[in-house]
Amino acid sequence: MNKFTTALATGVLAFAPLAAFAADSDDPIVIPIHNWSSQIVMSNVVGQIFEEMGNNVEFVTTDSQAVYESVRLGDVTLEMEVWEGAFGASFRAAMEKGGIVDVGDHNAVTREDWWYPMWTKDACPGLPSWEALNDCAAIFATPETGDKGRYLDGPVDWLKHGQERVAALDMDFVVVNAGSAAALWAAIGAAEANKDPIVVFNWTPNFAEAVWPGEFVEFPEWVEGCDKDASVGPNPDALYDCGNPAKGYMKKAAWEGMEAKWPAAYNVLTKISFSNAQIAEMAKMVDIDELEPEEAAEVWLEANPDVWKPWLGNS
Repeated sequence: MNKFTTALATGVLAFAPLAAFAADSDDPIVIPIHNWSSQIVMSNVVGQIFEEMGNNVEFVTTDSQAVYESVRLGDVTLEMEVWEGAFGASFRAAMEKGGIVDVGDHNAVTREDWWYPMWTKDACPGLPSWEALNDCAAIFATPETGDKGRYLDGPVDWLKHGQERVAALDMDFVVVNAGSAAALWAAIGAAEANKDPIVVFNWTPNFAEAVWPGEFVEFPEWVEGCDKDASVGPNPDALYDCGNPAKGYMKKAAWEGMEAKWPAAYNVLTKISFSNAQIAEMAKMVDIDELEPEEAAEVWLEANPDVWKPWLGNS
């Protein structure tokens, strides 16, 4: 038994005998993996806890929008990072159909939107106003975008509706989708060398805010219905003519059958909650420290027993 396993098993035994977890099913708890680091590490943290409780765990790579339908149908068991801005619509649609349950919010407060590193403001001093950004569009032009500015959006499956916003607000930008979160960080790093202006999709909590100080672009304030009702927002003829929620939620979701099939694991899931700093730390261990996600999860668990051990109490 290695050092990590010993420490984790000791933590479990300190709160409840392993026999307390014996009622859970032998079928695997299926945990989805997506394409950003904090979600992968967090999922491994939770999976390793479930395994030490005696559960079988299976990780599957899953589309970050389609996963809510998969949870609803029981094909995967849970989702650890339901970001309001990116996935709220897919989550709500699944909730309306039934079969998926809201297992509560993390402590983290989220924001997801257009963002720039502070050196960009030197070239476009009217920022963070979106109108000022649009007036400066030419400084963001690339050979790919001609005389219009480039906005580097997240991967296509994150459904950030950048193109719809550009059209709704009549912006002089071309939306280019990055292939992954790593591609976003690479673009910012490349721009840093010569302090080239750049505007990209970014989010918090995220390690990037500590590496590259920056600001979110301030679009017309989010109003409920901006994504569904054209009359909401400044352009009466278009959807997505506002920013994303500035204080969004991050939820956990689970298949409605999880509580009956894996009662102890479900009980622990209801107690799990991560903060902005903890989630940023998880991403940093992969994106900066270059640990593998499984190793990062082990390191995080070893370093934070005071965080996760209480989740196991009275399970």
